[in-house]
Amino acid sequence: MVGRRGALAGIAGLASGGARAQGFPERPLRWLVGYPPGGASDVFARLIAGEMGPRLGQPVVVENRPGGGAVLASELAARAAPDGHTLLHVDNGMLVANPALYARLPYDPDRELSGVGFIGRFPLFIVVRPDSAVADFAGLLAAARLRPPNYGTPGIASPHHLAMEMVKRRSGLSAEHVPYRGGPAAMLDLLAGALDCVVIDCATGLPFIRDGRVRALAVLSESPSAQAPGVPTLRSLGLADAIAYGWQGMSVPTGTPPTAIARLHAVLGAAVGSDAVARRMDDLGIERAVMSPPEFQDFVAGEAATWRPLIRALGIRIDG
Repeated sequence: MVGRRGALAGIAGLASGGARAQGFPERPLRWLVGYPPGGASDVFARLIAGEMGPRLGQPVVVENRPGGGAVLASELAARAAPDGHTLLHVDNGMLVANPALYARLPYDPDRELSGVGFIGRFPLFIVVRPDSAVADFAGLLAAARLRPPNYGTPGIASPHHLAMEMVKRRSGLSAEHVPYRGGPAAMLDLLAGALDCVVIDCATGLPFIRDGRVRALAVLSESPSAQAPGVPTLRSLGLADAIAYGWQGMSVPTGTPPTAIARLHAVLGAAVGSDAVARRMDDLGIERAVMSPPEFQDFVAGEAATWRPLIRALGIRIDG
């Protein structure tokens, strides 16, 4: 009898969840961004939110909650009501790197956050000053055998940092990491002569590459960037598995009704594919891809399997 009552209660719960989702969204949505205003995550969240709101019939309000490598925003999302009205702007660091970086992470992205969809991926470039004696990646390897260069990135355990450490292991390159608080600061120090090279993403780096202010030695993608077609991939230079990107997506608290996730996924895809967003992303060299929620979950799991072991092998920790 107890089992039958439990089963009936479960059916009733599913029905009520479905009923709630059918009227979704019932109020404005908040989109948590774990970084300050003005950065790439914030800019694209606001641009996409502006396209999602009219399609959903409710405003999508971007809420910046920076702190602790986006841990604050991630925890807020994980603890929010799973009704589809709280969204989280996610990236490599939040879903992949943080569990390996923090001994006591207050949320479990693998269990407490569920994917809605993919926003885009940012090709990464290795760049030097145009007056550098290093003309190509082979030249960087040769120069490093005489004097290991330093290289700048937007931060410790950023996709840029991890990508270069992966390149070092697979190519034999010796280089010293110099972390910065963001890509623009690293680029300015490169131009000032304080750095030998920088690993930079397309959104920050392409204006410098186009203007000839830096020389791009290689891009860490499967194929050349459409916005910088003359830059060779490391794959074409013989490092077949040297592929890495920065990327962004959207997640919600686990337990959000599937119908709400499906609606969000469809509207996110339409927003990312809209003329305004697509044009901005194309101009910055950001590559779009459509992933269903399960495909996005599988993608994140694959990224975790690749990068968490490297973080642990490097001994990088942010807390005790």
